[in-house]
Amino acid sequence: MTVNKPSLSQVRVVSNRRSAWLAGCAATVVLTAAGCGGGGAAGTTTKDGFAQVPQKDGALTVWVDATRLDSAKLYQKLHPDVKLDIVTYDGNANGSNYLQTKVQLFNRTRKGWPDVVFSSQSNEVTWAVDAGFAAPLNKGLIPPATLGRFAESANDVCTVSGTVYCLRNDLSQAVLWYNAPLLKRFGYQVPTTWEEYEQLGKKVAEEHPGYLVGDAGDSFAPEIYLWASKCGANHIIGPKSVSVNTTSEACTKMARLMDVLIKNKSLSISGVFSTDFGKNKADKVLLMPGPAWFGGAVFKDTLKTPAKHIAAAPIPQWQGDTSPSTGNVGGGTWLLSQHSAHIKAATDFLKWVTTDNAYQGEKAPGFPAYAPAAETWLKEQDASGYFAGDLSALKDAASQVWPGWGSGQFSQEAIWAATVKPALTQGKTVESMLPAWQNSVVKYAKANGYKVSQ
Repeated sequence: MTVNKPSLSQVRVVSNRRSAWLAGCAATVVLTAAGCGGGGAAGTTTKDGFAQVPQKDGALTVWVDATRLDSAKLYQKLHPDVKLDIVTYDGNANGSNYLQTKVQLFNRTRKGWPDVVFSSQSNEVTWAVDAGFAAPLNKGLIPPATLGRFAESANDVCTVSGTVYCLRNDLSQAVLWYNAPLLKRFGYQVPTTWEEYEQLGKKVAEEHPGYLVGDAGDSFAPEIYLWASKCGANHIIGPKSVSVNTTSEACTKMARLMDVLIKNKSLSISGVFSTDFGKNKADKVLLMPGPAWFGGAVFKDTLKTPAKHIAAAPIPQWQGDTSPSTGNVGGGTWLLSQHSAHIKAATDFLKWVTTDNAYQGEKAPGFPAYAPAAETWLKEQDASGYFAGDLSALKDAASQVWPGWGSGQFSQEAIWAATVKPALTQGKTVESMLPAWQNSVVKYAKANGYKVSQ
């Protein structure tokens, strides 16, 4: 994963006009390419497209989430001469904005920036460029040959006006995971359309109550179901412009499908990582639409599903739709700080962690964005003996992520978690909450400076 060609739309987001932003900088700050609040110190040298602070020896500070901790540890093991200071944080999970908040603090105090940081979000460039944090990578740091081997469009979410400011870690295209022996025992076929999926959910509720065909209880549920249905709830159409329409037919027909299956309890409203789900439903999953990383992170590690049970198929499509589409959940990014005093070491780490088979091809939990590593990763999954079939569906789905759902500065997961998820636990329907969802998206978008069309 020209192997995998994800059509990730996440438009090259640029922030408010730079002139207005610069005008807000204190007059006493020396402005450099490092941005307002950063860099600017005496002795900086413009190189690789930005002003670099004096370089020195010392430990390389790398921020990772718990899942990526193994990558940093492996790099340290394979590069014993490199000093690493590994810091774990939440990875900006569910749009926590922790990284942005800390960078704002570091910009004020003019110290504390990490050299390299992982984020589970794909929208960091919407603020990290104008904050003077993210360093340009295609101005001399990362060779064009390396950048050219990432999956097509994978680094679109990292690109502002032709400049690449981060590297995609993994692709998180959604597929239909299913329990192969259980499906066979029940005498069911893998559904290929959403209409078949709904009918199967009805049969499961009637013939095998308690078993599940999916989960609508996570904050990323809209990125699986509504995104795959081409619901235009989050279409980034310009640097600071978004189109929001949650009540189109593409949205309402998927909402109705979800409501039918939630009502008959074949679609769970407990999240896959909740204690309730793991305790009561781990062995009840017949089908589960979900991203590439579900295979390892959910089924193998969290639910402890036995080997040779889980397989992947293409996500269903609506009957008559000749343009296959799917959603995307996550797909983290790596950023290098403009303030790093260890640019060479930081660049080496960044390139290794995103491209090297030692991690991406052989150890990474998700589908690598770097195409050669993705090929190795697929072979490793097949060789592991865990899955009930090959994962070619992941490779195909990588080119089918619908481009009408963007990656703005606001978090759709946070919005859904605050607006729709509580309503579902109160017995309200997804369809009834679509207008409220729209209002919340509009509110959050405007609060982040977006011009909104509805």
